Amino acid sequence: MLLLFGGFQGPTWSVVKITFLTLGLCLAAMLGLAFSATDWTIIVHVTFLVLISGVLFFLLNSFLAETGLVSVEQQMQEMGLAPKEISEPSKKSQ
Repeated sequence: MLLLFGGFQGPTWSVVKITFLTLGLCLAAMLGLAFSATDWTIIVHVTFLVLISGVLFFLLNSFLAETGLVSVEQQMQEMGLAPKEISEPSKKSQ
């Protein structure tokens, strides 16, 4: 549902970047282990995984550049979840 509205929240993008950072660290460790095993099949496989994750990160980054960051309040208004103003009940009581 996040992709249907005007942008991403800052904390959401921070979580995505941290997730890709840890994925990169895991893939780097796997690549190091593959080179130490000297099995070319594993090296090619892990290199392909690194390539896929790099392309995915690039595509997500370019998508974010096009949509931009929005505040939580603005996103709630777009989804129709913003709380109604409190001044309305006071007008009814007068």
